[in-house]
Amino acid sequence: MLPRVVITGIGVVSPNGMGKESFCRAILEGKSGVKRISRFDPSSLPVQIAGEIPDFDELAWVDARERKHVSRVVPLAVAASTEAIHDASLDPAAMSMDEKREIGVILGTGGGAQEFSEEQYRLWHSGQVKQVSLFCIPSGTMGTIPSEVSMRFGFRGYSHVVTAGCTSSTDAIGYAFQHIQAGVLPMFLVGGVDSAITPGIIKGYTLMRALTQSWNHAPERASRPFCADRDGFVMAEGSWMFILEDYDHARARGARVYAEIAGYASTCEAFHRVRMSDSPEEPARAITLALNEAGLAPVDIQYVNLHGTSTEMNDRVETRALKLALGNRAAKIPMSGLKSQIGHAQGACGSASLAATLIAMEHGKIPPTINLEIPDPECDLDYVPDAGRGAQIEHAICNCVGFGSKNSALVLRRA
Repeated sequence: MLPRVVITGIGVVSPNGMGKESFCRAILEGKSGVKRISRFDPSSLPVQIAGEIPDFDELAWVDARERKHVSRVVPLAVAASTEAIHDASLDPAAMSMDEKREIGVILGTGGGAQEFSEEQYRLWHSGQVKQVSLFCIPSGTMGTIPSEVSMRFGFRGYSHVVTAGCTSSTDAIGYAFQHIQAGVLPMFLVGGVDSAITPGIIKGYTLMRALTQSWNHAPERASRPFCADRDGFVMAEGSWMFILEDYDHARARGARVYAEIAGYASTCEAFHRVRMSDSPEEPARAITLALNEAGLAPVDIQYVNLHGTSTEMNDRVETRALKLALGNRAAKIPMSGLKSQIGHAQGACGSASLAATLIAMEHGKIPPTINLEIPDPECDLDYVPDAGRGAQIEHAICNCVGFGSKNSALVLRRA
């Protein structure tokens, strides 16, 4: 029998709440974190809003002399990781070298250091060559992000990054789950981080017609998954980190357990670099495979946290996939879309989904899908619109789909 894998720590830096408790209150109350961009002047752009975290103090987590040499994702990841480690009652400073060698780090990110690289190019092409970072090459790559986190805490196990588009952090969590099951390491610091709110990225997504341009006047209403008048997603940033560990390891040290990861699966439609297939077959198969690994049937599920980007095709196909995977049970399961509150945190969105689901399970309340004002006849499941709802959740699904035809799902079991 494979080892059980449990979650013992949570850390959050989100557009609608910094810290786990603040995030918890915000999502259960349906508080939007989408606002007008303040990091740069967006007035010349057709999209001027994002799930930004303007009050996040980078210099509380990265030395001022070092900040110019790293991307914003580094302090975001360190902040969420610090909370997750503390929440799990771990103290890296008191650990022996052998203990630190048994803790791995796996980060999922889609945009990674794009914000940093874009700034380096801006400095270069504006004639400010002396301001370009000495570490423009290494800090502009994805692989150094988990290294920064590992170095901060002295963890000597795996230090890897997963970048697979929107499913990046779901897959990172899935890989940590599988490595613990395989007995490679007993514990991982794992999750997602992204911060790609930049002029260049917004212009690029605008060319793809992926972002909503309709709500600059009312940012909090812009992210509208499953609503008939949705017309694109909202960019977001943030970091959601967790401590995963072998159940026996957690029990031996007296750790509090939030939930067990019971199943994980991932599939690929092999269809298109951006657009989803109209067929729900592969996203449904990812859900079914994750359920099979967990030894569960659709009747055992009490909640689904949806990908729900607010793009017309994603929401429609995801709805079909849930119907295909869960059959008649799909119409009876409450589901909700976190992106309605925070926007789309790119490769970190799966870890945000996991954090929201853990909160729902712990508090017995499902966070709402806000801004669902006009029902779409093709999106006809129970998305818990407007207000949260009480529910006893024994088992839940976190669903994720994304660019490159990828689909990933996690199944959670109540502690």
